[in-house]
Amino acid sequence: MARQILFIDSLEKLSVKKDSSLLMAHTYKELGIEVYLLFEKDFYVTNKDGPKFRVYDFDSSLEKSSFYLADFKLSSHHEINLKEGDVFHMRIDPPFDTRYLRYLWMLRHIKTFGVKVTNDPDGVLLHNEKMTAYKDESALESYIGMSSESSYSFLKTLKEEGIKDIILKPLDLYQGIDVIKMSLDDLEKVNKHFDEKTRSWEGPGIIQPFNEAVKSGEIRALFYKNKEIGSIIKVPLKGEYLANIARGASFEKTQLNERQFQSCEKVATELSQYGIDFIAFDILGDSLNEVNITCPGLLVEVSEAHSKNLAKLLL
Repeated sequence: MARQILFIDSLEKLSVKKDSSLLMAHTYKELGIEVYLLFEKDFYVTNKDGPKFRVYDFDSSLEKSSFYLADFKLSSHHEINLKEGDVFHMRIDPPFDTRYLRYLWMLRHIKTFGVKVTNDPDGVLLHNEKMTAYKDESALESYIGMSSESSYSFLKTLKEEGIKDIILKPLDLYQGIDVIKMSLDDLEKVNKHFDEKTRSWEGPGIIQPFNEAVKSGEIRALFYKNKEIGSIIKVPLKGEYLANIARGASFEKTQLNERQFQSCEKVATELSQYGIDFIAFDILGDSLNEVNITCPGLLVEVSEAHSKNLAKLLL
């Protein structure tokens, strides 16, 4: 089995107990596969020599009868030369900002030495996680931009269609950051707020009708190499409109209906042509809401709901 190198954020930034990358690392080591962690401070490339990094070994354990991590500690470190056939997992958390973009450029260079990078940086560079979802016919009517005139026209059209509430959100943030629900009672107020937010985001934002399906829950469906490996439904706390587990949402095992599965399979098949193997879909009702490819998460929670270590399927 090829060596596995996981390029991750520092442990201090992670929620260790339920981090997907750490479950992957733990599982690979438990299976006897050579696996190491690489952190940002040790990541570099040169234009002449092959990749050579300081990497870290670790000791870890799971909670009894669970896939949550009970313990995860770094142990020894040493230098390795990446070689043809090694697998390099890009597991740095978004946002997809200039920092993230620079790493993708550097990872493209690493590929020239015969190292497999997953998800492939070329594929990640080409596909925005939200706009990839909005291409699907199941997606909600959406506006992406920052023009005050065109955003007002879009809001006016939604109101004329009988839409009562809308969602505003940035194009390139994550985990529900800056997602705002507003009433369409006062179009001028909503449009002014959107103008202010796009200036603070320094780029395009998104306007969508509020999807009432979130009250029943948002689905997280994990796909690997075009196959569904497990799905959960996340139900927000009463009065909340974001189904984030970190904000108290509950979750349980679920099964995709035929329409949901077909939408996910179609997108996964298309993205596989660009070297994107691991995808986490977010689905509201029957509508694709996001196609997470930068650092697909909730592997621990989905494993827990299915009583199966799904990290094993990523091999």
